[in-house]
Amino acid sequence: MARLGIWALVALLALLSMAAGGAKIASMPQEIQFFEDVGVSVELVLPLGILQIIGGLLIIPPQSRRVGSALVAITFFASSAMIFAAGNISFGIFSLLPVALASFLCWSAGKAV
Repeated sequence: MARLGIWALVALLALLSMAAGGAKIASMPQEIQFFEDVGVSVELVLPLGILQIIGGLLIIPPQSRRVGSALVAITFFASSAMIFAAGNISFGIFSLLPVALASFLCWSAGKAV
């Protein structure tokens, strides 16, 4: 049963990370506008998107899950920090959930090694 929960968490975080990264790589207007609104250089959109996709892919195989989940946690934390900087406190708090889940996954992947 625990393995099913871990795989569900892996699938959820991989999809979230790759979707967020894909939106950044595609230069979705709302992503660009958000970065501009918080005063972050738009040149950071593409690298952050690439890192999110890499993290989402690395989280899938058990051999790279610890690195992938750490990368997912870091990139989602960066996004959460920007959401807080934009003044959206309630969504900022909610956006910390993937950070906590990815951190848990990173910790549990380290225990399995």
